Amino acid sequence: MQRRDFLRSSASLGVVITTVGLSPATLGASENPPCAPIPFPQTPGLTKYVVEFVRNTKFTDLQADVIDLGKKSILDGLGLALAGSRAQNGKLFREYMASLGLPDRGATVMGTKTKLPPRFAAFANGLAIHVEDFDDTQLAVGKDRTYGLLVHPTAPVLPAALALTETAATSARDFLVAYHLGVEVECKIAEAISPRHYEDGFHSTGTCGVFGGTTACAKLRGFDEPQISRAFGIAASQSSGLRENFGTMMKSFHAGHAAEVGVFATDLAALGWSGAEQILEADRGFFHAFGGSYDPAAIFHKLGKPWTIANPGVSIKPYPCGSLTHPGMTEMQRLIQTEKIKAADVETVEVGTNHNMLNTLIHHRPKNNLQAKFSMEFCIAILLLEGKAGLGEFTDAVVNRPDVQQMIERVRFYTDPEAEKAGYDKMTTILKIHLKDGRVLAGRADFGKGSPANPMSYDEVAEKFHGCADFAQWPIARANRVVELVSHLEDLDDMRTLTALCGG
Repeated sequence: MQRRDFLRSSASLGVVITTVGLSPATLGASENPPCAPIPFPQTPGLTKYVVEFVRNTKFTDLQADVIDLGKKSILDGLGLALAGSRAQNGKLFREYMASLGLPDRGATVMGTKTKLPPRFAAFANGLAIHVEDFDDTQLAVGKDRTYGLLVHPTAPVLPAALALTETAATSARDFLVAYHLGVEVECKIAEAISPRHYEDGFHSTGTCGVFGGTTACAKLRGFDEPQISRAFGIAASQSSGLRENFGTMMKSFHAGHAAEVGVFATDLAALGWSGAEQILEADRGFFHAFGGSYDPAAIFHKLGKPWTIANPGVSIKPYPCGSLTHPGMTEMQRLIQTEKIKAADVETVEVGTNHNMLNTLIHHRPKNNLQAKFSMEFCIAILLLEGKAGLGEFTDAVVNRPDVQQMIERVRFYTDPEAEKAGYDKMTTILKIHLKDGRVLAGRADFGKGSPANPMSYDEVAEKFHGCADFAQWPIARANRVVELVSHLEDLDDMRTLTALCGG
């Protein structure tokens, strides 16, 4: 039993004692006293180790494959920022910013003519990257850490780093080091924290993501070790994000806020603002408060050994919805194509997964596009009806079409014992398509397209980028130039060449 479980159980027990009229003394005589809490891991120097890794890592420490993987995620993030700039919550945020009367200068809000102070530009771009739930996803290593339920790594890091590169000339090599460090730190923190952090309702992109944005900004600012430590302490106190908000505008707010914190925390640290210097491992620090416990072996002496982006890797999404739907969608699309399935021929579809996937894909009868992104039923139904599931399909109008709602009713989403037994480090999805002629077509997938098991090439990511740019009604010539620049990003002397292309 974890310490927080013990305290919560003790508090509940106190209510029972009061209700039934038992005294603590009477309870103490019981043959079954409460169990003792499991000690919180003691790992002195953990924050210091992370800080030293951030301070000492150089561009030459990045392997070629790590750099190439990063460039794919960066291009993906830029495309999503363009597409997401058209989202309603992005427009609302820019309207809010305009009401504050801030000067129209600073860092670029991707896909728009708007410029904002760096912290707010980071927020706007993080919001945009995550709003369509089309952005890359960290994968878990530990068997008890649910595959695909960790950080969306690029959304908190890329916008924060890009915002700072507009304040002074920054080489792409310095930017790439900062980006990779941010992704590595946030992913290893997410991997280490107790799985209950996510299971109990925290959204790790918002909570762990603040360390990613802060790491990238601290590196770009050339912070020394005490400054990085203080920035982590400042960032940790702004860590936030609750999964109950999935299916609303607040989910992407979490990513935007994490990116903003990266800029803001390092702004304050640069001024001399203080913060705890052992914020990760302390008894009243991040891991204890947000998870109750953590696995020191998942992070201590593990940074860059290997880089998470390379092993176990990061998924780049082919569909604009929660990654847990993707194995089932990949397999459904394969079956539709190979078996020539038509929606009119389908009686029902059974979709079986492990229980953690049902705990996240919570909108079984979605009524808007944000809910649809966390609805296995919608994702299967729209593939059957349209044969595709892109940005154009995830709209309120499509979700509420009578034929879509009727097909959703035919999809049964449930916990399957076989998928449960496969382990939480997979997203095992078992399909059974019952046709009206009595046939049953079956399929199974552990991973979806875009995962390290079935990765996208740079050209495939570029195709996705062009789709996002087209959705944003962006000039094709400019889109081509971005794709070319990012493919050779390490050769760029000044990152403002790239950010200038990404404005409106």
